[in-house]
Amino acid sequence: MPWWAWTWPALAWLVLLATFPGGAGAVLAAAAGIALITTVFAAVYHAEVVAHRVGEPFGTIVLAVAVTVIEVALIVSVVIAAPAEKADLARDTVFAAVMIACNGIVGACLLWGGARHREQGFQLQGASAALAVLAALTTLTLILPNVATSVPGPVFSTSQLAFAGVVSLVLYGGFIFVQTVRHRDYFLPVEPDRERAHAPPPSNRTALVSAGILLAALVAVVGLAKSLTPVLESAVDVLDVPKGLVGTVIAALVLMPEGLAALQAARANRLQTSLNLALGSALASIGLTIPTVAVVSIVLHQPITLGLEQKDQILLALTLFISVITLGTGRTTVLQGVIHLAIFAVFLFFAVVP
Repeated sequence: MPWWAWTWPALAWLVLLATFPGGAGAVLAAAAGIALITTVFAAVYHAEVVAHRVGEPFGTIVLAVAVTVIEVALIVSVVIAAPAEKADLARDTVFAAVMIACNGIVGACLLWGGARHREQGFQLQGASAALAVLAALTTLTLILPNVATSVPGPVFSTSQLAFAGVVSLVLYGGFIFVQTVRHRDYFLPVEPDRERAHAPPPSNRTALVSAGILLAALVAVVGLAKSLTPVLESAVDVLDVPKGLVGTVIAALVLMPEGLAALQAARANRLQTSLNLALGSALASIGLTIPTVAVVSIVLHQPITLGLEQKDQILLALTLFISVITLGTGRTTVLQGVIHLAIFAVFLFFAVVP
């Protein structure tokens, strides 16, 4: 194990503990930002070790679910602290996670992989299954609240929210069952990774150590992101940009480990692994976040805003439509990557200039 693979997470925890007494000042905020970025690289290293040991698609599921569970904990902690002011944080973060995963990460992987390998292949059945579940989840949780009439505004009533949470869990659970048990071959690489196939898998002890350090690193990443949230909100006020940008930045920070791991996989001509990470992250973000915040909302008797604004609905519909086309042949080139990155750029621009 390289020295930095355990040193950076340890330093991140030291910085995180230093921010607890009085928050993150200017110096601590800078240190937290550096520690966050370096710890992401360590997390990706350990995720690769675990993935090599357990094999696909379990390795990508471990990283996606671990990151999402900690992201949910971050959102819930912020919402509980100020339920009225943060009623739309879950919506903003989930929507941003979907746009970052489906356009930012997927687009960068397709562009980098296509530039390096000209053309890459993946399992069409797996991508189609993920997109179908993603379309159902996003429509149910982010668009349907705008047209429901029981409660005025882009919110669900208590019964509707509970129903949406249950259906989200059922859809995500069904996808995980298909990915890991029923049709696991749909999510395996089209072409075997010769370099990884010839490399001996790590021992159980090494994999367990890496899994523990990975969890610690992910907790540190999310904790540092939370400590930087007040600084980010202050910057948003000073720059006079929409407050929804806070959710976008939180989602980007939390998805950094998965994004970097997906890029490394695309560079190694393992596009299937990249898509498993990107689409799996988007599905986990909705499938786990919505049920959790639904429970919090019902317990606190505080409604949460889920319905997207019209501009965001158009971007979401465009993303799903383009994804069905670009991932509908089982082969990709740099052009598909450019298209997704262009949509991602539009999302970022209109997040700052609505």
